Amino acid sequence: MAVAFPRFLCTEAPAARSPSSSVALTQDELKRVAAYKAVEFVESGMVLGLGTGSTAKYAVDRIGELIQQGKLHNIVGIPTSKKTHDQAISLGIPLSNLDVHPVLDLAIDGADEVDPCLNLVKGRGGSLLREKMVEGACRRFVVIVDESKMVKWLGGSGLAMPVEIVPFCWKFTADRLQGMFGEYGCVAKLRTFGENCEPFVTDNANYIVDLYFEKEIGDLKWASDSILRLAGVVEHGMFLDMATTVIVAGELGVNVINK
Repeated sequence: MAVAFPRFLCTEAPAARSPSSSVALTQDELKRVAAYKAVEFVESGMVLGLGTGSTAKYAVDRIGELIQQGKLHNIVGIPTSKKTHDQAISLGIPLSNLDVHPVLDLAIDGADEVDPCLNLVKGRGGSLLREKMVEGACRRFVVIVDESKMVKWLGGSGLAMPVEIVPFCWKFTADRLQGMFGEYGCVAKLRTFGENCEPFVTDNANYIVDLYFEKEIGDLKWASDSILRLAGVVEHGMFLDMATTVIVAGELGVNVINK
């Protein structure tokens, strides 16, 4: 989907593809390209937020590789999920937490949607709360996506906008969320897994309600504040005004967009 970006964004020209290259890259290959480009921002001595998901995994793998090669030194990682924690440990990346490092130099993570103002939807992998805590504490937040994640408005892909909620009376909370956005054609569904449709449980022992929109919400700040005011809501997956750089990998190369 082609999306026009506002003029206040500085866009680095995409790298040209080789004339001899006639094979289109797969989505996974595009994710790897974006991730490796993001790791170029990493310098020795940094405290890093380590993202979660299929795209962020490539970045964490690359950081671990550079540490093992001796090209990065004195790196400290703050993982955004148990899964990323285990991945980083297996790669020999030293880890810490926000209690010890309340300010991070850089975070690298993927996103499920990116709008023209670099607002994001995240959390379809289920780690939105820890991601928002870690990425909200960094000086620079680099987002890595393939071009399929670019949308005209948040929710515009027709896929889920996650909201993490407490398990207590989850249906009550889901119904209130759906009613709040009824005029936008919102449908709220509890996230489940497995043959028995058991509730998906986050690393924080919470549930996730996925919101699906037929129409553009419009005022994202109002939507954010309204969701967070509901008792029973822990956090939502809109990451507003947080990304400082978005790296988009596509058929024509890599596009680096700075806020």
